[in-house]
Amino acid sequence: MMEQHQTLKLQNKVVKEAVEWILWIGGAVLIALVLRAYVFSLVIVPTGSMLNTIQLNDKLFVYKLGYVLHIEDVKRGDIVVFKYPDDRKTLYVKRVIGLPGDTIEIKDGVLYINGKVYKENYLKEPMVGSFGPYKVPPGHYFMMGDNRNDSHDSRFWEHKYVPRDDIIGKVVFRVWPLSRAGVLK
Repeated sequence: MMEQHQTLKLQNKVVKEAVEWILWIGGAVLIALVLRAYVFSLVIVPTGSMLNTIQLNDKLFVYKLGYVLHIEDVKRGDIVVFKYPDDRKTLYVKRVIGLPGDTIEIKDGVLYINGKVYKENYLKEPMVGSFGPYKVPPGHYFMMGDNRNDSHDSRFWEHKYVPRDDIIGKVVFRVWPLSRAGVLK
């Protein structure tokens, strides 16, 4: 009888400990999922559209919370991750060029925003061609890659503008490779 009581006590202790472990692991998984969904994520860039700023297969840290809660404004020059307007299942990484209400035009490789030349020191090479003008609608953004001569961006999309709610987060840091890790601008 005493032996059964001790066995039962041991079984209860094992069950209690197993439940505690399951709750801790479940809680950790839940926290990780919430952080990934609303606070940050990592993305890998598979194309050269953002060269030289972002290299092929760079791993980037994307800060989401500021944009998700609308406590941070999307600014011209931000590098962002967003849902590609022509296929919203696909994520893109580009630079914000046009803000709501802006008129964007490229004449002979020179970018004009609202009729004024806009200098960019991050381009891979001088831009070629003429595009636009494009009038950015309210609540939308015009995106371009830093490798302008080899970037599938707003100039070429069927739906040229990215709605604010489709911008997932701001790229703030290159995580990998370690030799190039650091803040992106």
